[in-house]
Amino acid sequence: MADTPWLTIVGMGEDAPDGLPPASLAALEAAEIVMGPPRHLGLLPELTAERIAWPVPFADGIARLLSLRGRRVVVLASGDPFWFGAGGSLARHLAPGEWTALPGPSTFSLVAARMGWPLERTECLGLHAAPLARLRPVLAEGVRMIVLLRDGAAVRGLADYLRDAGFGASQMTVFESICGLRERRTDTKPAELPDIGFAHPVCAAVEVQGDGAVLPLASGRPDAWFDSDGQMTKRPVRALTLSALAPRPFEHLWDIGGGTGSVGIEWLLAHPSVTATTIEPREDRAARIAQNAARLGVERLAVVQGAAPEALSGLPSPDAVFIGGGLSRALLDWLEAHLPRGVRIVANAVTLESEALLTQARARLGGDLLRIELAQAAPLGGRTGWKSSYPMVQWSAVL
Repeated sequence: MADTPWLTIVGMGEDAPDGLPPASLAALEAAEIVMGPPRHLGLLPELTAERIAWPVPFADGIARLLSLRGRRVVVLASGDPFWFGAGGSLARHLAPGEWTALPGPSTFSLVAARMGWPLERTECLGLHAAPLARLRPVLAEGVRMIVLLRDGAAVRGLADYLRDAGFGASQMTVFESICGLRERRTDTKPAELPDIGFAHPVCAAVEVQGDGAVLPLASGRPDAWFDSDGQMTKRPVRALTLSALAPRPFEHLWDIGGGTGSVGIEWLLAHPSVTATTIEPREDRAARIAQNAARLGVERLAVVQGAAPEALSGLPSPDAVFIGGGLSRALLDWLEAHLPRGVRIVANAVTLESEALLTQARARLGGDLLRIELAQAAPLGGRTGWKSSYPMVQWSAVL
């Protein structure tokens, strides 16, 4: 551990640094090197420090920064570097004691203060390097959200996305260079966005209004949310399956025999920290899974095209495994031999042969068997009767 941090991360606004806290000004005056975006470097007063513009893409600057280890370095970042900022990316490459941070007010705090919104009840999204589909899970009437955007063109993209999703009537306020000398505020609606240019840095505050479709919060979302060729764990069974899988923060799922990817996608919708890998042997279905995940804002779903168990070697170790397709004794044996203790396994079976496999697995490994019999009201002549689905057996166990 270093005795004195060689790196200081300073959060800046969009004005000259006269209003920076004394500690931030002192760090700049003592620095040998200052790295940061050209717009921030251009705001600095005369300093003895060498100035280095941070390259684009951002990751290209990490190695340059680390090569300066041992010298007194200041990195400039926007606002609060640890809220959708550069701080987290930098800290991953540094040891404790090597760095310190002097954050400024975040864009989220500044916009919330302009709008009069309680920040703890406002969705905050950083989409300067992420797709607009990340909005999909939070779009609902009355939701307030503050969205950081990549550039001026992304303002039009955000408006188009909201309009196409059925929320063109939302109240939308665009802020350019908030708290800077060039600050500009534009109050509008997505469907009425004026044909003007918006300057970077830019963000938008949106109060969602409209009659667009809303993605439910509970597991077992309607099947219509997933593009499918019919190979899919249907809504009621999916809800029971997610309940048995029991996602917890920071856990990883293997979804074997992904079909449409609905189980892996719903796992990811449970919490932003969880991850998942879907294994699907068919190329067309693997592509469809990726498209479904991207459309519902969980593009982080990893899709592996291949057959299990062969395709499982080398994958990140799971905390939970769902077998929705390709159930076989060879697959169960491979999982038993290769997975660590504590992994949760859930498998669904419809045929007598696969049911027998699960019965044998329970006798060998323990766990629970659940028989699921569902019927749905359907026309029967001129009246209504019950149309039964095939019974399903679900095995859940902890290795």
